[in-house]
Amino acid sequence: MSNSFDTQSFLKVGDKSYRIFSLNPLKQQGYDIDRFPYTLKILLENLLRTEDGINTTQSNIEALLNWNPKVESNTEVCFTPARVLMQDFTGVPAVVDLAAMRDAMKSLGGNPNRINPLSPVDLVIDHSVMVDYFGNQSALIQNIEKEYARNQERYEFLRWGQYAFSNFRVVPPGTGIIHQVNLEYLATIVFTHNKDGIFQAYPDSLVGTDSHTTMINGLGVLGWGVGGIEAEAAMLGQPLSLLIPQVIGIKLSGKIPEGSTATDLVLTITELLRRKGVVGRFVEFFGNGLNNLSLADRATISNMAPEYGATCSVFPIDYETINYLKLTGRPNETIALVESYAQEQGLWYQEGKRPADYTEIIELDMGSIEPCVAGPKRPQDRVSIKNTKVAFPSATLDKPREGKVLLHGESISLKDGAIVIAAITSCTNTSNPDLLIAAGLLAKKAYDLGLKAQPWVKTSFAPGSQVVPAYLEEAGLMEFFNKLGFNIVGFGCTTCIGNSGPLPEIISKAIKDNQLTVASILSGNRNFEGRIHAEIQTNWLTSPPLVIAYALAGYITIDLTSEPLGKDRRGHDVYLKDIWPTRQEIIQVTQLSVKNTLFHQEYSNVFKGADRWQQIKIAEDKNYHWNPSSYIAHPPYFEHMGMEVPDISRVVDARCLVMVGNSVTTDHISPAGSIPVNSPAGQYLLHQGVTPEEFNSYGARRGNHHVMIRGTFANVRLKNQLAPNTEGGWTTYIPSNQVMSIFDAAEKYCAEKVPLIVIAGKEYGTGSSRDWAAKGVYLLGIKAVIAESFERIHRSNLVGFGVLPLQFESGENAAALGLTGKEKFSIAIPTKESKTVKVTVFDDIQNKEITFNTLVRIDTPKEWDYFRNGGILHYVLRNLATDS
Repeated sequence: MSNSFDTQSFLKVGDKSYRIFSLNPLKQQGYDIDRFPYTLKILLENLLRTEDGINTTQSNIEALLNWNPKVESNTEVCFTPARVLMQDFTGVPAVVDLAAMRDAMKSLGGNPNRINPLSPVDLVIDHSVMVDYFGNQSALIQNIEKEYARNQERYEFLRWGQYAFSNFRVVPPGTGIIHQVNLEYLATIVFTHNKDGIFQAYPDSLVGTDSHTTMINGLGVLGWGVGGIEAEAAMLGQPLSLLIPQVIGIKLSGKIPEGSTATDLVLTITELLRRKGVVGRFVEFFGNGLNNLSLADRATISNMAPEYGATCSVFPIDYETINYLKLTGRPNETIALVESYAQEQGLWYQEGKRPADYTEIIELDMGSIEPCVAGPKRPQDRVSIKNTKVAFPSATLDKPREGKVLLHGESISLKDGAIVIAAITSCTNTSNPDLLIAAGLLAKKAYDLGLKAQPWVKTSFAPGSQVVPAYLEEAGLMEFFNKLGFNIVGFGCTTCIGNSGPLPEIISKAIKDNQLTVASILSGNRNFEGRIHAEIQTNWLTSPPLVIAYALAGYITIDLTSEPLGKDRRGHDVYLKDIWPTRQEIIQVTQLSVKNTLFHQEYSNVFKGADRWQQIKIAEDKNYHWNPSSYIAHPPYFEHMGMEVPDISRVVDARCLVMVGNSVTTDHISPAGSIPVNSPAGQYLLHQGVTPEEFNSYGARRGNHHVMIRGTFANVRLKNQLAPNTEGGWTTYIPSNQVMSIFDAAEKYCAEKVPLIVIAGKEYGTGSSRDWAAKGVYLLGIKAVIAESFERIHRSNLVGFGVLPLQFESGENAAALGLTGKEKFSIAIPTKESKTVKVTVFDDIQNKEITFNTLVRIDTPKEWDYFRNGGILHYVLRNLATDS
């Protein structure tokens, strides 16, 4: 490694000495490091430490040192994360790819053992548990039993991966949610590594295969979500390329008022920053308001960075950070190192010091925050709790529909706006003791007054770690969650990612028979159409205490500020204000019940798992035995692959398979939820002898490309303009004008060797960092996606699988150009030097031709290398095969 700026030095902490790459010598060389934002200091240290003259050069470092906050940089630098974080939905396909790469490496004449993580990898199994059982004390055990029964093959595969790959740890199912486990246990803030007998210290940093990896930014750790494809490359030692970012400073002042919560704050920030536009930018927080935010509050805010479009959303290190490390039982040696290192490197936040030079400063007075929800289908659509009736889709309220259901022997009228799922879920909020204790206190007061959840509401509670019930038991509040039906259903993501399980049959029938527009209310971070449950059209995000309040009311169309939640035992109206806990009550209970001994206790055997996990048997072979399975299948990506890099070919006479509008999410492209029986994926599984009860979810079957290709664009709420008057995975096969499933049409086009494209509006690919939203597109035979704009991770994933992302020029879109999607499209060959590429469109019916230019959204030189190779995995595999 090079050391062009002579920054290598040693830091002594206690009786240990650590080699560091210090930023201080740069000041002596005339660089004003103090003006740098926190995140760029971390990025700068990363470049200094990894300077090799190839991926990171002296000129790269100089470009960052000369950063101009007001100018959008076109300079690419390489970021080498300290570690990689995965969850099982994205982790299983990543391990499948690694296993397939070992086979491919052998075929190419290389050493299969070269395919091994070079960076530490932690995989947390949290995405598989579903809410099949709820509302009783046995729900947790029953859901665990069903989880293992459904996922035996996947769990065997992950146990094999734990054995076969070095530098690879698995946190077993039933432990918690990935980002909460990362926050409470895995993250160190300062990473240490023993190299040649010398301890090195450097900032903990990571990339994760889940977009909410940003939650760890609240702890001062730089990291963000990437696609599984990029994560695999990072695991194999490839740095991630990025353009030197612009950094937005958010100046917080004041404090959250009585009656409002950190959830209300983050939903307000999401609305604000989506409106301002921070896509592709780093965000940092500063100001005297930091003194009034707990570390858990900060993590709640950082968690939703993808929802407001930021790459990351970072809080600096201060005494609140140190106190959190102590609370969560981190070793004293780690805590001392964090404090010393942060102060040495200028990463320690000092109030009153002049702020860094930011691209832009946005101010927010936290005293203006009010209780709110977000919905009905986007996280940025914030609504005050007094206005939910207005925000509910007005078409249904003009002619409200209702149906009768018989519940517990009583005939009940179920109307539009009824809440049928109320879930305290997601690490966004379950990592925050204040929010859960507030919910517990509200539940206690509600129960004491005789209130209960409405009988049509499916209630559930899925904590993000086992510490949560431990401190709720300590506080004497867990019983009141149970009494209101919010029994623990599992330790995982559940409802937040669509694993909400089935609705009671009688409720489901009433919704279908009466075409009711119903609602879910959850303490999650995403509420896109079709995400939470296929039968629920409106989904609302809010804080845990408000989830309970809405479950008591039973309808989203209530003004919680003026209408009663119900009646007490004496028949008197009870309002939200009557049961809402005071800030002082919450603080008092939190201080008495949340103790570091609980964190020590619950994380003492975090990688061991329950007996059920330990009893799973595996084949002790470093190469995977691809046994017949509907969960795990050998992927076709490397078939016929040679060492020579193929030429990029022109796309000629392509057909449009899918044409969509704005804000199409990765959930629309590759759903994670349940698999309908009548879908192509459902029919495939039936033909494999799998019963509908055993279908599991799309997310759980990401290790099998046969299922996932059939699930691409199969979201039940997808609106493909090529199949008007339909909803779901339908398209029109243009040659015969026949409406059929998107998968069947793609198969017909493939048989005729017809290339395919997708046409889209703005914010294409927003949402989860879902690699299958790119893999599935690639396997359908789609060569290019032409959109008005792309979300960051999905654009990168498309490139990473050899699909060309093209962007309409400013002011142009499909409508402006008069495109119907039924034309033939030819795309010129893009080159590394070309900023634009010409698209030629021929209309068979009108016998006319038009051309238009599109922007080539392959944004960095490294991405060009990936694209030329057919994708990032092919690029890595060829390089490793050459080296070996």
